[in-house]
Amino acid sequence: MRTLGLIGGMSWESTAIYYGLMNETVRQRLGGLHSAKLLLWSFDFAEIAERQHAGDWEGATAMMVDAAQKLEAGGAEALVICTNTMHRMAEEVQASVSIPLIHIADATAAAMKCAAVSKPILLATRFTMEQDFYKGRLASRHGIDAMVPDEAGRTVVHDIIYQELVRGVVTPSSKAAYIAEVERLRAAADVDSLIMGCTEITMLIGEGDFDIPVFDTTRIHAEAAVEFALG
Repeated sequence: MRTLGLIGGMSWESTAIYYGLMNETVRQRLGGLHSAKLLLWSFDFAEIAERQHAGDWEGATAMMVDAAQKLEAGGAEALVICTNTMHRMAEEVQASVSIPLIHIADATAAAMKCAAVSKPILLATRFTMEQDFYKGRLASRHGIDAMVPDEAGRTVVHDIIYQELVRGVVTPSSKAAYIAEVERLRAAADVDSLIMGCTEITMLIGEGDFDIPVFDTTRIHAEAAVEFALG
């Protein structure tokens, strides 16, 4: 089994989900007392979020590269960035180390291809919904055309993530707001699926809330990482 290096703490709420999923998946695959071999670098998320909202992506990238290099030096054999948004600097992180980075968008795209869907709604942070690093990769590498909410909808989705989910707060009203946004987009456009494109969203909604395929990027990414570790 290879050792995975996790760049987490963004937020720790979803990193804890990654940790549980990876260990559960290894136990299911290998049985007995087996668990995943993991190294974790966990950021103080306040330092990351401050740079995100200030547009200091250069500073955030430097922090991510430093974490990646420390994990490699510690014995990690592959990297897992435990957040969709911080894949914004995935290429810079990959270039800074000699071990592979398991990209969350590629893992999600592979799952979507298996389900034969290609026109998803993407719910995520404002950064992921508005910038090209995620949607562009889905389109250019995988032929997946992701739709995002309008300005008002993006504000609702983003604010719930940063004001509630990353703090461990889950409310029925926010769940209803997410479901309503998905239904609004389904009524307005030709979509065939939903990407939960922020790792905390799995705390709020899931497959049981919709009658279209739902892609939980947290679970998909964690399982892809374990597949690499055991493969």
